[in-house]
Amino acid sequence: MTNTPDAPDALLSAEIPPPVTAPDLPALRRRIQAVLITSQILGGLGIAIGVALAAVLAKDVSGTEALSGLASTATVAGPALLAMPLAALMSNRGRRAGLVLAYLVGALGACVVVLGAVVDSFPLLLLGLVGFGAGSSANLAARFAAADLAEPERRARAISTVVWATTIGAVLGPNIAAPAGRSVAGLGIPATAGPFVWAAGVFLLAAALMAVLLRPDPLLTARALAGPADREEADGRSLRAGMRAVRESSRARLALVTVAASHTAMVSIMSMTPVALSHHGAGIELIGLVISGHIAGMYAFSPVMGWLSDRLGRLSVIGLAVGLLSVAALLAGTAGPSHGRTAVGLFVLGLGWSAGLVSGSALLTDSVPQAARAAVQGLSDFTMNTAAGIGGLMAGLVVAEAGYGWLNVVGACLLLPMAALAVRGAVRRA
Repeated sequence: MTNTPDAPDALLSAEIPPPVTAPDLPALRRRIQAVLITSQILGGLGIAIGVALAAVLAKDVSGTEALSGLASTATVAGPALLAMPLAALMSNRGRRAGLVLAYLVGALGACVVVLGAVVDSFPLLLLGLVGFGAGSSANLAARFAAADLAEPERRARAISTVVWATTIGAVLGPNIAAPAGRSVAGLGIPATAGPFVWAAGVFLLAAALMAVLLRPDPLLTARALAGPADREEADGRSLRAGMRAVRESSRARLALVTVAASHTAMVSIMSMTPVALSHHGAGIELIGLVISGHIAGMYAFSPVMGWLSDRLGRLSVIGLAVGLLSVAALLAGTAGPSHGRTAVGLFVLGLGWSAGLVSGSALLTDSVPQAARAAVQGLSDFTMNTAAGIGGLMAGLVVAEAGYGWLNVVGACLLLPMAALAVRGAVRRA
């Protein structure tokens, strides 16, 4: 069997990376990072195009606004469901196979969404949204692919640069949703489903990009370059071995908790902020500006968080994440009718998420053996998405029963385990 893009099973086959020497590494790192950045832009664009009108489409198909919130729940469930199978695939076959599969699942999900809209089937629509959301698993996994060949002292910056690239697609996506809807006029497809037609095409383009250009595979190359002490047998790459690696490393546990707590606190507070703003008289345009500022905080400043994490250390930036997320909860939770205070709180919330994701992802990669990294990283993505999905569901109940202010109190409390483990880690290092 040849290992070329034209081979039937080439996309999912494990390649044997060509010999890479030390002088080759700088150019290889730059090329791999450029490919990953391009895929992040495409992946972010595909997700953002569809998400922009997902809730509206769900309302149109279901016939009731009460069920429209299930659209966001379905898109969050997708990456959680795909995280562990994707980790198992990448552990055995490399990053390229996993990233291609994730984008293909996203494209298939988008097609099912369109079919559900055409036949007016709400269950089919939700199933499609789960698959569509799973496409974002590729964007999450790409940050770890950037770390595979990075020098340890530049690992956080490599992760943060790929995370930053999502900003471009995330900003462009919602602005393309309207013309995407108009483009399907006369085809028997509802205008609100048009963005998913485009999303499917974008995901397919990203999959093709990964299949053709992500060579040699960064994870398999990193393993080939690892010293004898870091090389493990195949059973050392299993999901069970990944879980064992986390249990045996206090720093890996801290990293896992950091990523999960930061993501859950962010999603819980952010998801209900539009509701709180509308209760205080904010219109759609103002709500959009607040959320745009939040997204800018999440992605645009991630290179700063990467630089700080490499220069000051992972624990320092984890502490910064705790501080920023706590300040964000205080600002947003006490804002009341002050839209400006809420906007500042949401911007700081995005910064805190960025600090937690970048430093936690770098620390996780630092803390486990080379062979177990892909499995542990998949476990991290599964944990963060599952926790965030539960947090998003509970956020609505908390706001309904106690109010938006108390939701921010709960969000701040989620940070306590993260803070305690960070302090414990700092004390041990002292």
